Amino acid sequence: MFHARTVLWLRLTLRSARSVARARFTEEQHKVPRNPGAMENGGGPRGEERPPPAQETLVTEGAAKIVFPSANEVFYNPVQEFNRDLTCAVITEFARIQLGAKGIQIKVPGEEDIQKVVVDLSEQEKEKVESKDGENLVPGDQPQTATVRTICKEGLRVLEGLAASGLRSIRFALEVPGLQSVVANDASARAVELMRHNVQLNDVAHLVQPSQADARMLMYQHQKAAERFDIIDLDPYGSPAPFLDAAVQAVSEGGLLCVTCTDMAVLGGNSGETCYSKYGAMALKSRACHEMALRIVLHSLDLHANCYQRYVVPLLSISADFYVRVFVRVFTGQARVKASASKQALVFQCVGCGSFHLQRLGRAAAASGGRVKFSAACGPPVAPECGHCGQRHQLGGPIWAEPIHDLDFVGRVLAAISASPRRFHTADRIRGVLSVVTEELPDVPLYYTLDQLSSTLHCNTPSLLQLRSALLHAGFRVSLSHACRNAVKTDAPAEALWDIMRCWEKQCPVKRERLSESSPAFRILAVEPRLQANFTLREDANPSSRQRGLKRFQVNPEANWGPRPRARPGGKGAGQAEEKSRLRQQQKRKVLAEDPAQQAARLKAFPCKRFKEGTCERGDQCCYSHGEPVPAASTPTDCAETLDQSSEGMGPPTSEPCVG
Repeated sequence: MFHARTVLWLRLTLRSARSVARARFTEEQHKVPRNPGAMENGGGPRGEERPPPAQETLVTEGAAKIVFPSANEVFYNPVQEFNRDLTCAVITEFARIQLGAKGIQIKVPGEEDIQKVVVDLSEQEKEKVESKDGENLVPGDQPQTATVRTICKEGLRVLEGLAASGLRSIRFALEVPGLQSVVANDASARAVELMRHNVQLNDVAHLVQPSQADARMLMYQHQKAAERFDIIDLDPYGSPAPFLDAAVQAVSEGGLLCVTCTDMAVLGGNSGETCYSKYGAMALKSRACHEMALRIVLHSLDLHANCYQRYVVPLLSISADFYVRVFVRVFTGQARVKASASKQALVFQCVGCGSFHLQRLGRAAAASGGRVKFSAACGPPVAPECGHCGQRHQLGGPIWAEPIHDLDFVGRVLAAISASPRRFHTADRIRGVLSVVTEELPDVPLYYTLDQLSSTLHCNTPSLLQLRSALLHAGFRVSLSHACRNAVKTDAPAEALWDIMRCWEKQCPVKRERLSESSPAFRILAVEPRLQANFTLREDANPSSRQRGLKRFQVNPEANWGPRPRARPGGKGAGQAEEKSRLRQQQKRKVLAEDPAQQAARLKAFPCKRFKEGTCERGDQCCYSHGEPVPAASTPTDCAETLDQSSEGMGPPTSEPCVG
């Protein structure tokens, strides 16, 4: 027994010694490369082939140059150039205000110097002035000037939470003066690697700090007052809702929060319940959906800030292309937070004529001693049925009911853009949009549209100047909106607006016999107008931006002008994949570039309704859509040809469309 234990112990000892020796030998083999030259050049052993490097594209935007892969890993969207240009302009003016309070002046490249009035002085007077100036000048009293590409010790700290390629952060460092640091963060390791390369390419490593972390955790780690960021920029793919709670805590007192939302389908009313789950408000389908989207985002920001005794003050709110963009300042104050309820409102909108009414959630009234008393508001402002057309009301909101722009700040940005028109590539569009913003009525939420009013009555559409003139003659205010070309933003009540449209209908009568008695048009036109409208054109009916011919509303310059697909790692053949995905998701019955046999085989996987019910005469040869029934002996190619004819409009199909 003892001999057996000794033999077993010796075997285990020898086995462990062999394992250690084998591991050491393998480690030494890895330390000494078989092909030193190949390893020094970044290659591997001769027997292994490295994959070819991905194709890269160099893009120049503003003062920055970035390299991004051609594959859809970290993409560049030229549509957002207007967004980035506007952000640089807004941050520059914000820095001018913040640093000006500290006695620091900023110098913007390309900005023309302000011309000053020159007074002629004699030589003696000039000598006196120069001597006095020399006596009063002290080295420490000279104003400090902040420039781009340099670190300002008392400057602003910027965080771009979702930086992707780092283009926006690099542009901040190259185009915005008065910055102390810029943190370019992204959760993707591939994106951070690309950012480091682009930062080195633009020589801004001293200002821009790439960071790989979850944006929410990074902002939660900077909640202390001394560690907060002066500017936080959030431009996510889709909704920024997951980041708002952390953002309102990580921005400094009076700091700037820039937020982009690209989920316009949700904010535009297509999914009201989804909008409520993300933003805490119910969106309605309305012609004023773009401005309602802005006000829903502002409501959500203020609601998140109120949880921490903070509140927001909007500086600029823009609806452009396929997204909305808001710039707000965040402050702390318990007394001001109490007024937040009175800044929100519910929206009652008629499903028939589109008339809307706002109901504030709270009421703020002046009390004795200069105090403000807050209480619940009284309502509702409408009856269960619309007083104009008799249809029911839909309830939406809450939305932000206060002004969405700071007109003084917008004027500063507009003046700076006008002083240096060559600073940005989209300067003309920025000037046009901001000019319309300055003309908007600040205290009038939402708007009607010209085509909405005329289509409700089934009458001819008056010109924009005629309707604006009629409102001005009636004593009401009216303006355009940057969010819609045909917007009519006015303080006139719905009764006065429909009276004006009734007067217009009398000039262009509608055939009443064609109207249903239960239609909104019949019920509205059955009432005689109390207000006699005057459609004579007025000079002040034409806004200044329209008279100057500014570029106010963007026209899509190319096909597929909109958001890009979500970035995914290792994307191969992104161009064809994106096009096929786009066609499939849009449910377009377009014939792809393939032979009829392949097309028939692909479409055979989508049978029609009658096939599912067992009544289709084609049998196993059935495709997902076809015209007149044909014998079952038809070939798959004939089925595909029939599909081609039906998709090209040769004749309406008799069978029901596919639902599979």
